[in-house]
Amino acid sequence: MHFLRALLAWLSVPVLCLLGLFLCLARPFNPDNTRILGWAIARVGRCLLGLERPLDGYENMPLNRPTVIIANHQHNDDLFLMGDLLPPRTVAIGKASLRWIPFFGQVFWLGGNVLIDRKRSSRAVAVIQTTAEAMTRERKSLWIFPEGTRSHGENLQPFKKGAFYAAIAANAPITMVCAEAYRSEARGRLGRRRPVRLRVLPPVETRDLSSDDVPELMARCHREMSQAIHEMGTGEWA
Repeated sequence: MHFLRALLAWLSVPVLCLLGLFLCLARPFNPDNTRILGWAIARVGRCLLGLERPLDGYENMPLNRPTVIIANHQHNDDLFLMGDLLPPRTVAIGKASLRWIPFFGQVFWLGGNVLIDRKRSSRAVAVIQTTAEAMTRERKSLWIFPEGTRSHGENLQPFKKGAFYAAIAANAPITMVCAEAYRSEARGRLGRRRPVRLRVLPPVETRDLSSDDVPELMARCHREMSQAIHEMGTGEWA
């Protein structure tokens, strides 16, 4: 039953992306394309998985001004957990290889999201700087997984600097989304996924900060996210 639920959930993604492709072609690079598609994928996926997602602190998510949203990244299932949390006019940063995923890669690009090649660090930094300028000019928010890769439910990994440089350059607050440690295969009765709790922390302002403050800002955010994840049950599978 669990395998069937997971199969149906992941089969729904290309189907929804194919439908979303029509939306993206009708209004290419509109930043709300991603929010609409993310909402649909997350809600359908959780329904098919039988997954509950208790959410705390969503009132901390800025809805009327740009923000840089950072979240811990554990499994591909994060798409179902977090896809419907994007505030209006939010774009995401993803690895360049996403463009080759059928339908998903195309709608990701047409949604105005940013693809970067982390192997070419100088170009990646330039792209993030350009994105920060667009945040200010076009009043967009930015979603990024600062660990840069999946942790598979282990401790929060070290952060990369891009999100923090972008927040300071755009004079935008950093909003932290924390998911408790979980296993993608963890299940309860009738193959339903066990609940996974999420918490949105109060924004960290970046006013009056400069690039020299990035290390301290990174350390603060890492510390606060680690504490929140620990409080939700770090080290204990959901």
